[in-house]
Formats: sequence, C-alpha cells, structure tokens
Amino acid sequence: MHRAFIIAKDAGKIKELHSGLTRMGFACSFAHDSSNFYEELKKKACDVLLVDMDGSLALAQAESMLEQLHELRATKYIPAIALISGEGLGRLDSNLEIDDFVVEPWTLAEVVTRANRVVKQANNAQGKDLIKCGDLVIDITKCEVSVGGKLLALTFKEYELLKFLAKNKGKVFTREALLNEVWGYDYYGGDRTVDVHIRRLRSKLNDPDNTYIQTVRNIGYRFSGEV
Repeated sequence: MHRAFIIAKDAGKIKELHSGLTRMGFACSFAHDSSNFYEELKKKACDVLLVDMDGSLALAQAESMLEQLHELRATKYIPAIALISGEGLGRLDSNLEIDDFVVEPWTLAEVVTRANRVVKQANNAQGKDLIKCGDLVIDITKCEVSVGGKLLALTFKEYELLKFLAKNKGKVFTREALLNEVWGYDYYGGDRTVDVHIRRLRSKLNDPDNTYIQTVRNIGYRFSGEV
C-alpha cells in the first residue's frame, strides 16, 4: 500500500481525490498549506506528495513550500506531483523540485497511474543509491551517512568501512579481510586498526548495543540486518 500526503489550502477541493485514492488502496493524509504541514509530514510515513499548485494554493506558495521540504526530502526522497491548471503549467518554474504533474481537469485514474509510477521510480533509484537499516541511511551518491535524519561526521575510512559492511549485510568478515577490502592489500598496519575504526563508528552511530555492527567472537565483524 502506497501512502499519499496531499497538501492544499481548500480541503473541499481535494475531498473527492482523497476518497478516490483511499478506494484505490492508498493510505491518505491531508495537510493545510499553512506552516504546520512540515511538522505533519515529519510525523507520517509518506511515499508521494500531491500538491495543489493552482487556484486556492498560489504557485509562489507551492514553490516556497517545496523549498522548505528540501531537507526532509534529502533524507528520504519523496516524489512530488503537482495538481495544476493549464494556465498554471505555463508559469511553472522548470527548476522546481517536482517529479510529475497532472493538469486539470484530472481524473482519478491518471493521478493513481502517475503516483504509482513516481513511487516506483523513487524506490528503484533509492535501492541503488541508498542503503537503509532502521534510522541509518547511507547515501552512496553523496557519500553521506545519517541516523534519524542527522548527518554524521565520518572520516573517509570510517565511511568506507561502514559502507562495505552494510553492502554485505549479514556476512561475517575477519579483520584481515576488512583490511584488504577497505585499506587495500598494500596496507601494512596491524588489524587493530579495524577495531579502532569499528569503535569510533559505534560511537558516532550512537550504537552502544552494537545494533548495526556486531562482533562475531573469535572471527570478526558483520553488519546486522535485524534493526
């Protein structure tokens, strides 16, 4: 079941859309275009945004709103679809962060089709570029790691070590194997280097219970998928 979040000024205008999407199997939430929409969206899991960008919701307001959502969408990209008139489409900024649009008078079938398409595209993209485990997100494209939406300051080797373990979730690696994979075969330091980096990673991940990186006694370490 996909989860749609509708943002509009006039609840009556999108009442039919809300009901129709619910009938089509979507879990729908609605927020007014006032300042509380951001907090509302942070509280709810969402797969696609449907934004009324015409008539009751001025185009400038919608553009400002999407800018406010930039940080939230950077942590988990949420595709956005504009509900807009033909006249409004002509004024739409090409740099605006929307993934698709539906021109009025739209039909429920068209909205559902476009929503399913952008959600699938976003999931496919994130599957390649993001590694997620609970609150932990590794963005391979940006070389960034965040926990609960908060970016962590990792060194290059800490990042590479975490990424390697996460890409091989559940597989156990000896310290020597990790040295070879992350530091390279020409590295002459001792395997205690791995222990030091694991300890620093756990500290930065705020993971005292070793939820993400587990020690396998007498062998080495593995990244756990049980979060």
